[in-house]
Amino acid sequence: LERIPSIDQLAKTEGLYPFDTVDYDNGISSVYNKALHVTDYDVTKDEHGNILPLLHDKFDSKCIEQHWFGTQSNKQHPCDESKSHGQQGIVVIDDILNPAALQRIRDLLNSSTVFYQTKMPLKFGGYVGAYIDDGLYDKLLLQLAFELNLGLPNIMNGHPLKYLWAYKYDSRYTGINTHADQAAVNVNLWITPEDANLNKDSGGLVIFTAKPPKDWDFDNYNKDADKVMKEILEPTGFANVTVPYK
Repeated sequence: LERIPSIDQLAKTEGLYPFDTVDYDNGISSVYNKALHVTDYDVTKDEHGNILPLLHDKFDSKCIEQHWFGTQSNKQHPCDESKSHGQQGIVVIDDILNPAALQRIRDLLNSSTVFYQTKMPLKFGGYVGAYIDDGLYDKLLLQLAFELNLGLPNIMNGHPLKYLWAYKYDSRYTGINTHADQAAVNVNLWITPEDANLNKDSGGLVIFTAKPPKDWDFDNYNKDADKVMKEILEPTGFANVTVPYK
């Protein structure tokens, strides 16, 4: 690591350090982008062999679906309206996982070595990614997707899991750029402890409410940020729902 120069000396590669002969002679190819530790976090069961749930006891599917569809709370099942952001299709949920499940998923992602994708700091914001089709396929994560699908039937109906990923960010950089995912329902979970955020004005998620035109493809709304800003976001006054890191 001591051979890696500072970020300002890596402008030509947009923040990435290109390995050279010395690095290969020192054995970098034996560890870099290698599955040195493949996690195998199975589902947990009780003494009777029943699978223990990952979702929190407070997981309120009825209120989540009411907020998602913008329907009014009823007397039979009152919901906290402060959780509603006045925007259909956007719901923010605290404590979605029970404490034991949260800790297991943290341990899984902290010990995994399948974060193969590197996003250049000077272009994409400086983070690494792991994907379900390239090593991130623990049964524990699939169980979570399954529970969410069952727990939110009116939202998830007809929308089985299509893709799954995890990102680790370097707090010195900007994080993921403005983009749009191809999904009917997109679920984002923050599992980093709140006390890990040393700057309460950073982190979190900004969800722009404007949608790209139907005739735009993935490249249109993900590879030309200036065009997205000018033609989609600016006309709405950059209308958004901002979810703080905590």
